Amino acid sequence: MTLFEAIHARQSVRAYQDKPVSAEQLNAILAAANQSPSAGNVQAYEIVLLRDRGLIGALAGHTFNQAFIAQAPVVLVFCADPARSGAKYGAAGEQLFCVQDATIATAYAQLAATSLGLATCWVGAFEEQRVASFLGLRAGLRPVAILPIGWSAETPPRLPRRDLGDLVREFPPVTAAASGSHTADGGSGSVAGG
Repeated sequence: MTLFEAIHARQSVRAYQDKPVSAEQLNAILAAANQSPSAGNVQAYEIVLLRDRGLIGALAGHTFNQAFIAQAPVVLVFCADPARSGAKYGAAGEQLFCVQDATIATAYAQLAATSLGLATCWVGAFEEQRVASFLGLRAGLRPVAILPIGWSAETPPRLPRRDLGDLVREFPPVTAAASGSHTADGGSGSVAGG
């Protein structure tokens, strides 16, 4: 599967088969996350890996009734490390860059899982302090994303995406006359024109 195929295939799946994720698959997903870019290559995040079904179920109890998480054979929790980024970038590292680092790693893991035929769902709604306490995170680490991974037990409908003409704004604005005959969305959802 190519990168673009994985991007288009990825969906939020909330039902998983009772089937394990192999060690090879898990290692490939973690290696992909480890290749994600980060501010100044500081890599200001950590990943907590859960494979014990009882612990995964207990973790799900801190996610505002998102019980589907307990069905996944593997869950990754991506945690921002403000101190690690702050040591190099100060307040911007502590408040923003570390969160960006953790979420980019989450996206890489999610696309890697999809490319391997696995299903995921990015979970951002959870009780941050309770999750941190449950996982025994060292002081300062912030959980920012929970990623259940498994084999899909559902085929959710494709959800609509915003049109690129609505999503992208070029600066400075390009008028139709200056860009030839193309509108902002190229008439087909494209913004690049050509």
